[in-house]
This record gives sequence, structure tokens and C-alpha cells, in this order.
Amino acid sequence: MIERIGISLDRNLLAQFDELIAERGYVNRSEAVRDMIREELIKKEWEDAADHSDRIAVATIVYDHDSHDLAHRLSHLQHDHHSLIISTTHVHMDETNCLEVLLLKGAAKDIIALGNSLTSTNGVKMGKLTLATRGDRL
Repeated sequence: MIERIGISLDRNLLAQFDELIAERGYVNRSEAVRDMIREELIKKEWEDAADHSDRIAVATIVYDHDSHDLAHRLSHLQHDHHSLIISTTHVHMDETNCLEVLLLKGAAKDIIALGNSLTSTNGVKMGKLTLATRGDRL
């Protein structure tokens, strides 16, 4: 059953939101809001993960391979957590920048810790941990 709610937004914020959802191809505001809520609920599900069941996530990092010792530090970090890493893909974006995508599987707290370590490593230009869910609670 669908419930209707109302929200109040500043005119400028609403205009920015409408522009964003149009760019992303949403057919209406409701679907965009539902996706934003789902994303937050997935984060909460991971934060609350008291069980030790395996979870899946994707870590994405971009870095300059010429940056002082960075590639070496990232490699050691990955080797130190090899039991969480299912697969990695390394792409040369240009002459100096590398993109690495890591598929991770393990306990939520361990995956989050590794994701934070990777993305916060000094010299990483961009990092993101994408948490996956089967959607059982959504």
C-alpha cells in the first residue's frame, strides 16, 4: 500500500532537486525520494549488522600511480585484507591516473573498515564504498 506524505522545501532547494532528478531521468519526485530513502536504509542496515553473515560491497578508488609510494601502500593494504577481496580490476585512465575497483565479501564491519582505509589513504583522489543489499528489509 502506498502512503502519501507532504514535505516542505525551500524554493531554491526544490529547484536544485528538480534539476537533479531530471538529469537522472526520474519520472517524478516520489521515485527519486524513494531511492534516496532506500540508500539511507541500506547504510543503516550495514551499520546495524550484528550478524556475521557475508555481505557484498564495491570499493572504487582513483589515484596517481606516480604519487610517492601510494601504489605500494594500496597493494599492501589489499594483501593485508586478501580474505575480503573477491576480485580487483585495475584500469589505466591516462598516463598517470589509475582506477581500481574491488569486489568485497565478508562481515559488514570488516568491509567498512577496509573501504574506509582504502578511500582515506593519503593520495587517493577519489574513493567510494558502495554497499550492496538483497533488499530483504526494503
